[in-house]
Amino acid sequence: MTAQLACMVSDVPAGTALRVELEGESGPVEVAVVRDDDGELHAISDICSHGQVSLSDGEVDGCTIECWLHGSTFDLRTGAPLALPATRPVPVYPVTVDGERVLVDIDVTVNV
Repeated sequence: MTAQLACMVSDVPAGTALRVELEGESGPVEVAVVRDDDGELHAISDICSHGQVSLSDGEVDGCTIECWLHGSTFDLRTGAPLALPATRPVPVYPVTVDGERVLVDIDVTVNV
């Protein structure tokens, strides 16, 4: 597969996250499209590696996102956990902005 339309740039204001579902080879993949405080777009797995809940419901702070359930924090660039209780990274996917369209390639992971 190739990059898929995830959303429009205007759908994700700075400091927020948007949950999208993209079609993977083995079924749907839940992705959080996140715009950090500097306005850069990122795509990570929407599922916390610790609590199995939606990361897009968490708080964006700088270039991190905090899981709302137990407070694990993840780096948006690498997916690395920065605060316990999470100890495993979440997948990070390449993002391409084509005009207003945000494209995400879930078949390629940046960190795993």
